[in-house]
Amino acid sequence: MTLGESKREDNLAQSHDLPEIVKRVRAQTPARLLAGRSGAAYRTNTQLELRAAHAVARDAVRAELNLSIDLGEEFMRKWNLFEVCSKAASKDEYLLRPDLGRRLDPASRAEVTQRCTRGNDLQVVVGDGLSVTAVATQIPRLLPLLCEGASARGWSQGAIFVIRYCRVGILNDIGEILSPTVAILLIGERPGLATAESLSAYMAYRPTTANTDANRNLISNIHARGVSAEQATQRILNLAAAMMKSHKSGCQLREEPVVVPSAGLDGS
Repeated sequence: MTLGESKREDNLAQSHDLPEIVKRVRAQTPARLLAGRSGAAYRTNTQLELRAAHAVARDAVRAELNLSIDLGEEFMRKWNLFEVCSKAASKDEYLLRPDLGRRLDPASRAEVTQRCTRGNDLQVVVGDGLSVTAVATQIPRLLPLLCEGASARGWSQGAIFVIRYCRVGILNDIGEILSPTVAILLIGERPGLATAESLSAYMAYRPTTANTDANRNLISNIHARGVSAEQATQRILNLAAAMMKSHKSGCQLREEPVVVPSAGLDGS
């Protein structure tokens, strides 16, 4: 299709107003619903958007964590952040060997043991995961809110650190080394074609090496068009409080829903 044909196609698409119900449906989600078509294919603009989103997702996965750039030196100093690493020695090894991303390397274990106190109510850890972009975008807003909320509840908090080449299972190592009541891992989610800026919060009550995914709770889709930093903070704190009260997490603990008023498709 030539550029002229593409413009004519877009003009044609814009000349027909969408029904109000379609507009409302599309406003509810970043997914490309009811985007229209040209024959059996996407419209040119939609196809180009998909290719651009795919490129952004690939970049987010392959990006290397650089704390001074991604979070900023001032932010690092304010929160006394330091960096450790999993047993994965490179990005390629991290992607090919998920098991290595679930354990700290010996030098990192020693540093965490030396610099962190044990037995705190809350231990927050940041992991690059599969999206450095998500960490760079969400952590500067979420982390201060989370720490302030925990302080307001009178909880003791361990020193916060960042893990390079991190997988969710590293929560077990954190539990074994630091023995917190609740461990929280803020980690970049696998990017999709809607956003590469989505962060997840994995949580566990007194995690040990025997823990599996069944022992963890998850709050996902933390980003501008999903769960806001404010909403995520409230959910994380409420869930941590429930873990401390019930002495359990994962499939044994159900997160109480937070009712957020919103307009329905009928405008109500």
